[in-house]
Amino acid sequence: QVQLVESGGGLVQAGGSLRLSCAVSGRYFSSYDMGWFRQAPGKEREFVSAISWNGGSLYYSDSVKGRFTISRDNAKNAVYLQMNSLKPEDTALYYCAARPSYYSGTYYAPPNYAYWGQGTQVTVSS
Repeated sequence: QVQLVESGGGLVQAGGSLRLSCAVSGRYFSSYDMGWFRQAPGKEREFVSAISWNGGSLYYSDSVKGRFTISRDNAKNAVYLQMNSLKPEDTALYYCAARPSYYSGTYYAPPNYAYWGQGTQVTVSS
C-alpha cells in the first residue's frame, strides 16, 4: 500500500517562503508521477504543480508559476514544493498525490491520481 505524508506547512507572512515535503512509502516511487494540489475552504481542490516520474517534465498552474518550484529525490522517495513570494490567496490545505507513470490523462485533474496524502495547512497572513 502506498502512503503519502506531507509536512512543512505553517503560518507565514505575505512575501515569505515555505518548503513542503511529501514522503512516499513503497518501492515504486521512481515510477510515479507526482502532483501537488490545494484546497481552500469552500473551494474545489485545484492543481498547483506536477512532476513526471523522471523529473523531466514540470507543470505549474498559472497562479504559482514563477513563485513555486517542484522537485523530487527518487533516492529519498520524496517530492518537494518550494514556495516563495507567498500571497494570502495561497492559503489552503496542500495535498501531495501520486499516480503510476502509465496512467493517461492530464496532470491537472485530481481524478487522474491514485494516491493522496492527508494534507498540510499553509496559512499566509497579510
